[in-house]
This record gives sequence, C-alpha cells and structure tokens, in this order.
Amino acid sequence: MKILLGREEVSPDKPDNDGRMLLSHAALNGHEGVVKMLLERQEANPDKPDNDGRTPFSYATLKGYEGVVKILLALHEVNPGEPDNDGKTPLSYAAWFGHEGVVKILLGRQQVKPDKSDNDGRTPLLYTAWEGHEGVVKILLGREDVSPNKPDSNGWTPLSYAVHKGREGVVKILLQEEEVYPDEPDNRGQTLISLATKNGHERAAALLNSLKALIPGTIQGAASWK
Repeated sequence: MKILLGREEVSPDKPDNDGRMLLSHAALNGHEGVVKMLLERQEANPDKPDNDGRTPFSYATLKGYEGVVKILLALHEVNPGEPDNDGKTPLSYAAWFGHEGVVKILLGRQQVKPDKSDNDGRTPLLYTAWEGHEGVVKILLGREDVSPNKPDSNGWTPLSYAVHKGREGVVKILLQEEEVYPDEPDNRGQTLISLATKNGHERAAALLNSLKALIPGTIQGAASWK
C-alpha cells in the first residue's frame, strides 16, 4: 500500500462504481494503519460521501471500529452528525448495530443530535430497541434530549418494535419510562397487544405474560392467547 500511494498517478480519492473511495473501504474494514496512510495524502477527502451519501466515518460507526472513529473525528472536515441519503446518521448506525463504545463517543460531540429521525421517522433509540441492544437503549434513555416514545412515520414507537421483535429486556426497560404508553395505537390502529399476538409464536406468548405482570390491567386479551 505504501508503495502504491507513493506514486503520483495513484489517486486515493478515486471512487469505485458505488462512489466509495479507498478511505471508505479502509474504514469499513477497520484498517487503522491504511486509514492513516490515506489521510497523509492531501487529495484524500475524509468526508466524501458515496452514491448512498455514506462517508468513511459512517462506515466506521456502522462496523463499530472505535480506533478508526477516533482517527476521523480528529479531523475538522468530518461531521459526526451528517446523515446519508436515507437520513440515517452515524449514531443511527452505531445504535442499530449495538456498538456501545461508538455510541458513547458520538454522544460526546455537539454536532450529534441523539433524537434525530431519518427519512422514515426512525430514531437511533428506535433502531436499537428493534435489534434488542439493551446497553445502548439504556445509554440513550439516560439523555434528556431523547424521547422514549417518539414514533416513526407509521406511528410505531421504540416499544412497538421491541414487542414486535420479542425483545423482552428492552420492553421492560422502556416500560419504566413515564412517557411510554403501552396501549397507544399506531397509524393503522394497531395496539401493543395486536402486535404481540400477530405471529402467534412462543416468544410473543412469553412476552405477553411478562407484560401482564409489569403493567396489570393495561394489556387486555392475553388470556385468549392460543
């Protein structure tokens, strides 16, 4: 790599068919040494987006490579709160894939908006609740600027997704928040109980029993589970 980058005819900023530069590929694979070498070349733009609007920094946060994240954050050109074409921010990706260390790093930056929605109205909290990352859920809920009940464009809240996916641990965490309403319907009028019983699998049945114990009287119809 050093030999190639030492040649003037080799451009570190030349994109592939997806618009990704060498720096994006290095960040995506966590190659800190290569990232540093590429950044030594003035032509290398550390914040250049690809065809999907994702930057090298986006890819580093998506994969949870803390070393690469810190290297790129040290550059004034890199905006840690910049969304891609879908409106997803680096924090959305880090939360979605459960990278607690990266989430903590990002939350320490002023440019990062912890409750920012993407083009579908989904927040970082919603994504991490969806995937069941309890640690990240707790980190985000520890912020005053994060709403635990913010719905997406379909009216689904973090609790809705946690119930739908059978994330019992996340459900229990969210139900401790005063702003979370277990019986609030989505845009189609579906309530928590209808989401939990929709597929009729064992995990949902166990989750219903847990919900009955946690919030007596609010979950109706659980006795008719089959």
